[in-house]
Amino acid sequence: MINYRAPLEDLNFLFNVVMKMQENFLQVRQGEIATPDVIASIFTEAGKFCENELSPIYQTGDSGCVWQDGNVTTPKGFREAYSAFIAAGWTSLSGDPEYGGQGLPSSVMIAVNEMLAGANWAWSMYPGLSEGAIATLEAHGSIKQKEEYLHKLISGKWSGTMCLTESHCGTDLAQIKTRAEPADDGSYVVTGTKIYISAGDHDLTENIIHIVLAKLPNSPQGTKGISLFLIPKFLPTTDGSTGPRNNVNCGSIEKKMGIHGSATCVLHFDGAKGFLVGNPHEGMSAMFTYMNVARIGTAAQGVAAAELSYQAAAAYAKDRLAMRSISGIKNIDGPADPIIVHPDVRRMLLTQRAIAEGGRAMVVYASQFADVYRAGVSEVSKAEAENRLGFCTPILKGFLTEQGFMCASLGVQVFGGHGYVKEWGAEQILRDSRISMLYEGTTGIQALDLIGRKVLLDEFFQLKVFTNEILSFCAQFLPWKRNQYTFKMLRKILALARLTIRWRYLAIRLGLRAKRDADYVGAGSVDFLMYSGYVYMAYMWSKMSLEAHIKLGSSQDNQEFLQAKLHTSDFFFARMLPMAESHSRNLMASTGSVMDMPTSSF
Repeated sequence: MINYRAPLEDLNFLFNVVMKMQENFLQVRQGEIATPDVIASIFTEAGKFCENELSPIYQTGDSGCVWQDGNVTTPKGFREAYSAFIAAGWTSLSGDPEYGGQGLPSSVMIAVNEMLAGANWAWSMYPGLSEGAIATLEAHGSIKQKEEYLHKLISGKWSGTMCLTESHCGTDLAQIKTRAEPADDGSYVVTGTKIYISAGDHDLTENIIHIVLAKLPNSPQGTKGISLFLIPKFLPTTDGSTGPRNNVNCGSIEKKMGIHGSATCVLHFDGAKGFLVGNPHEGMSAMFTYMNVARIGTAAQGVAAAELSYQAAAAYAKDRLAMRSISGIKNIDGPADPIIVHPDVRRMLLTQRAIAEGGRAMVVYASQFADVYRAGVSEVSKAEAENRLGFCTPILKGFLTEQGFMCASLGVQVFGGHGYVKEWGAEQILRDSRISMLYEGTTGIQALDLIGRKVLLDEFFQLKVFTNEILSFCAQFLPWKRNQYTFKMLRKILALARLTIRWRYLAIRLGLRAKRDADYVGAGSVDFLMYSGYVYMAYMWSKMSLEAHIKLGSSQDNQEFLQAKLHTSDFFFARMLPMAESHSRNLMASTGSVMDMPTSSF
C-alpha cells in the first residue's frame, strides 16, 4: 500500500527561503494576501486532503472508469473526494475574485497541483483540466462568456476540457477537420470528432465545458485558419443553471496503459452549439494560454511521479532485509541487512530524490513568471514574464517528464520482484507516469519548440537572459567577491558556470550547422533540451545549497532537513550532472548517423 506524504517542508523552504516569493508577489495583483503564514496554511491543509482523501483511493482507482450508454462513471471514491474538494474551495484558489475566485498567485495553485498529482494522478486530471479552461476564458473570453461560465468553473460545479486531437492528426493541428458553421443567432454549429480528451465525460460535475479547435468556412490554410470555440455539454439557461443537452456525446473511453481513473474520451460533436472564443482564425494563439498552463502542470506531474516513487521505494528499502552490507554487518540482530545500506540502492534513491527536489525547485522558479503573466500589475512586466515562462516551459515539460518516468522505473527496481506486482503499487506509478511524455506535446515536440522557436527564432535573447542570471549568481563567489560560503560552494559553482557558458556555445553551434543542414536541428533537439534541463536543475540545486549553508550557520532549526538537502545536492553534482556532457557530445555529432540510412532499410 502506497501512502503519500506531502512535501510541506520542502515547499515552504522553496517559497520562503530559496525563491523569496514574497518579492515576486509585489508585482502581482492581490499578491499581498499571499503571506508566508497564509501559504503555509494552504500547503498544510492541501497536504492533509491529499494524504487523507486522495492517497487512499490511488490504487483502488486503478480499476478504471466505466463507459455505458454514452455516460462515464468514475472509480469508487472519486465523486466523494471531488465533492470534498470543491466544498473546501480548492478549485477557486487562484481564480479571479470578480468571478468567485480567491485571487491567490498561480504559483500557489501549481504547488498544490503537484501534491494532488503525487497523491492521485488520475483524480487530479479532472480539476487540472478545468484550470486551463478558466485561464483561457479569463484571457480571451467575452464579458458575456466570463459572466456565464467562469463563476461555475471557478467554483468547481462545472469542469472544463481541451479538445485538440483528431484521429488523423495530433501535433499537426493544421490537418484538423472539425468544422464550425455560423448560425443565425450568432452561435456556431460545430461538427467533428476529437480523441484522447482527458476528463471529456464523467460524473463529478453537473456540466462540462469543452474548449474546442475548429475551422470556419473558407478559413485560411494551415494553423492560421483555426478558431477556438466553447461548447458546453449542457446549454446554460438564463438563470445560470444547466439546460438542455447539447449535441456532444462520448463515443467511448480509451483502454490505456495507465491513469485508468482518468476518463480519456472520444467526443462526437454532431452539430453541437458552440460559441467563438476570441477572434476568428486566432484559435492557436488563444489555445497557447491553455497549453502553457497545461504544460506547467504536466511538468509538475513529472515531479510528482519522482516524489511518490521515491517515498514508496525509500520506505520499502528501510524495511526489506536482503544480504549483508559489503562493508560489514549493519543489522546485528537480524538475519540480513535492510537493502538501503547497499550502495546501488542508495544510488537509485538519491537519483529519485535529486530529481524530485530539483524538479520541484525548477517548477516553483518558473511559476514566478506564471504569477506575473497571469496577474501582473503592469503590461510591460506581464509581457516579459510571458517570454521568460515561454522559454522555461518546454524545458520543464520535456526534461521533468522524462526524468519522472525514469524515477518511477528506478522505484520498480528498488522493489525488485515486488515492484512488478500490482499489490505493491510501484508498477502503477510507472504506468501512470508514461503518459506525461506524450500528452501536451511529446518530448520531441518540446525539444523542437525550445531550439526552434525559443532559441533560434528568438535570436538567443531569452537564452541570454537566463544564462546571464545564472552567471550573475555564480559571480558572487569570484575571488574578488569572496564570501564565507565560497569554499563550500566553489566546486558546484565552477561546474555550473562552465556548463552555462557551454549552453550558449552549443546553441550558437547548432544554429550555424542548421544553416548548412536543416536536419541538424531535429537530430540534436532532444539532446539540447536535456542538456538545458541539467543546467537549469544545477542552477536550482546551487541556489538551494547556498540557502541551506546560510540557514545551517544561522539557525538550529531543521538541521536534518538542511543536511539532507546538501547531501542530495552533492550527489546531483557528482553523479548526475556529468550526464549533461554526453548530451553535449551528441549535439556535436553529424546528422549522418541519424539520417543516412535509406528508408527502405528500416
